[in-house]
Amino acid sequence: MTGIRTPDWVKNAIFYQIFPDRFARSDRTAHPPGITFKSWGTPPEEQGFQGGDLNGIADKIGYLTDLGIDALYLNPIFSSASNHRYHTFDFMNVDPLLGGNDGLRRLLDTAHDHGVRIVLDGVFNHASRGFWPFHHVLENGRSSPYVDWFIIHDWPLRPYSSDDKRPLNYEAWFNLPALPKINLANPGARQYILDVAQYWLEFGIDGWRLDVANEIDDEFWREFRQLVKSVNPEAYICGEIWFEAQRWLQGDQFDAVMNYIFTWNALSFFGAKTLRTDYQHPELHLNPLDASKFAENIRHMHGLYDWEINHAQLNLLDSHDMPRALWLLGEDKNALRLCVLFMMTMPGAPCIYYGDEIGLSSPGDPHCREAFPWHEEAKWDTDLRSFYRAAITLRKSYPVLATGTFQDFYSNEGIYAFTRSNTEQEALVFFNTNDQEMMYKSESQGVILGRYKQVWPHGNVEIISNDEQQSIRLPAMDAIVLIKA
Repeated sequence: MTGIRTPDWVKNAIFYQIFPDRFARSDRTAHPPGITFKSWGTPPEEQGFQGGDLNGIADKIGYLTDLGIDALYLNPIFSSASNHRYHTFDFMNVDPLLGGNDGLRRLLDTAHDHGVRIVLDGVFNHASRGFWPFHHVLENGRSSPYVDWFIIHDWPLRPYSSDDKRPLNYEAWFNLPALPKINLANPGARQYILDVAQYWLEFGIDGWRLDVANEIDDEFWREFRQLVKSVNPEAYICGEIWFEAQRWLQGDQFDAVMNYIFTWNALSFFGAKTLRTDYQHPELHLNPLDASKFAENIRHMHGLYDWEINHAQLNLLDSHDMPRALWLLGEDKNALRLCVLFMMTMPGAPCIYYGDEIGLSSPGDPHCREAFPWHEEAKWDTDLRSFYRAAITLRKSYPVLATGTFQDFYSNEGIYAFTRSNTEQEALVFFNTNDQEMMYKSESQGVILGRYKQVWPHGNVEIISNDEQQSIRLPAMDAIVLIKA
């Protein structure tokens, strides 16, 4: 895998994922008279629209940059009749409820002025029943020129009337009638999606996150990459692949994937004692891990890809498609803190799901898509937010933690330790998942601890030395980061 190159800015970025309808509502977004939204903070299981918009995100850029965020991944923003907007009916226009194209323009300008990049969700596998070519087929049947933009089995179509006796008669994602699959083998449909990708890159976005990317043929993604990189060589291409993704990460398709392998390993090791057992997902292998197995899994994860890829992976603890990390960890905030610090000291771009930093906790979709509680700031866990901010500052203060090499050197009895190094710095990172203080002992021919200074937590590391070994005290359920210049 030689010659692979991924965007340098991604390797040093801290991402923040936003579900637009639920992050922030702005008075600057002008809606027609008579438009009504559900009250902000309505339980998300009621579905509906709560009125979050792109101007609202722009209004909160100060909050985000104070946290240390310099990249946003937005769930879909194009015109749609669903609050999650994975049912697109117009790929060339931002949903008016989100502020339209002008709202995106303002968000991009505001974000870029503050050094924050914007990655959009590209839902190119399927559209909606309202997607204009599909609507054309619904109105004209076999006579529509767009009939081959979709995969149709027989007539008449049953977009609203399918059942067990009269099953759906066209290809749709997850066999859901509302999500007709786009036939990207058709040259017109294929070109249309490529035109969409080009249009928004030229509009100013900084990359694409690609929904259900494994369900689209590889040759399309090769064309997609060539187009994207021709418009902006530094644009980020991140696929939604929940499992091992070597096939897509050879340098000719994606720069990275959403690293759910990182997700389940981190939760399973740092949350081993409190991990919930009543949630199952086929691609999230949530089972308690000991240090040795965890180290083996992390080595395997890194061994899957070129290091240029590993440094650009989107590392996350949760997302809109799964329960929030704190809920999965059985509300154990100490375990969450270890997960966050692990994310901030590992290769790959950390990605925080909106509201995790103030202690939001909930089961999976739709509960994990709740409104950010701007209206209930008294309920925020401000200490947790301060921790997130400090952990982000740590990563940004020592570039070796973002782009240095990686090598684990100890994994036993609930302790996991690794080194990060570059030409200017070396870091030692220790995690202790035990409920009591532990001692790490270094043989004299191994790591010489006395050459390092402690940068996390602040203070002086206590090194106990004798002729044969050095030892360091590791606080319970905590981490120590040492730096050697």
